[in-house]
Order: sequence, then C-alpha cells, then structure tokens
Amino acid sequence: MTWEISKAFDFCYGHRVWSQELNPEFSLDPCLKCRHLHGHQGKVVITLKSSQLHNGMVTDFKHLNWFKQFLDDVLDHKFIIDINDPLFDTLLPHYKKEELISHPQGFYTPDLTKIKNEPSHIHEMYEGYVIVDFVPTSENLSAWFLQITQNKMSEIDIKVSSVEFQETPKSKSVVHA
Repeated sequence: MTWEISKAFDFCYGHRVWSQELNPEFSLDPCLKCRHLHGHQGKVVITLKSSQLHNGMVTDFKHLNWFKQFLDDVLDHKFIIDINDPLFDTLLPHYKKEELISHPQGFYTPDLTKIKNEPSHIHEMYEGYVIVDFVPTSENLSAWFLQITQNKMSEIDIKVSSVEFQETPKSKSVVHA
C-alpha cells in the first residue's frame, strides 16, 4: 500500500512570462498577455507519500508549516522575475547578478544596502522583487516548489509525490517526483 496526503497553500504574486509565444490557430488570437507585468492568486498543493505510516500518518500536516512560512516571507505580494528577462535591467537598473543576495532555495533578492540612500518608495520597489534563473511559468514554478519541498522533507525522510501549482482557478500545472 501507498498513502498520500496533500496540503494547499495560497499566496498572491506577480510575474511576467517574457518567453510567451502563441500559435493563433489554437489560441484564436496572437495576443501575448502573459508578457505583460501581471499578478495572480496562486495555490500550491504539496502531496507527500509513504508506503508505511508513522503513528498512523504519512506525517503530520504541521510538518508543512515551514512551506507556508516560506511563501509568506519570500513570495507573497512579490514580483517574481527571471534574471534573463530582457526587462531585468529596466526593472532593476541598480543591480547586476553578482550584486544580488543568493538564497539556498534557489532565488535572489536585491541587496538593499546598495540603495540605502534612496527614498523609501525605491526601497519598497526593490524589496518586492524575487529573482529566479528561469522563466516563472506555472510549470517552472511547480518544479521549483518541488525541489524546495523535496530538499526540506528529506530531512525527516518524507517523500514528495507531486506539486500542483494553480496559477488561476482554471489553470494549473502538476509535476511528479
């Protein structure tokens, strides 16, 4: 037997899919809306699995509270931008990749000490960026969340089965471990 448990998490974020291309035959128009700066109410569903139960459980649902804290602290109400986006230099003109702060979960943030003499609205703008090294599509975000979750849950010997990322209530991607 194999058991699976899932827990869902919501957060608001913005992004831009600068690499979007459409086939008008299937999309019915050539409009590249995802290339615009825009936002979503995202939902992440983490599914854990086990072939044996510990104290009657795969694990306690509370063992995923760290992921909610990650979303709240790092991504909620932030703008996720690919460092390779052609607009990167326009949106973050004060920063080059080597000047960013690298985080173990695979993202970067601007070093705000570099702009310490700038007005508060400039600080607010820069603290709102989360920089990744991939186009922030729902597929790539779900794979990133899977990697982060697998790394953390392996510390307590729990396997991740899949990560589902709902960009909208009608659009989602699922990646399986």
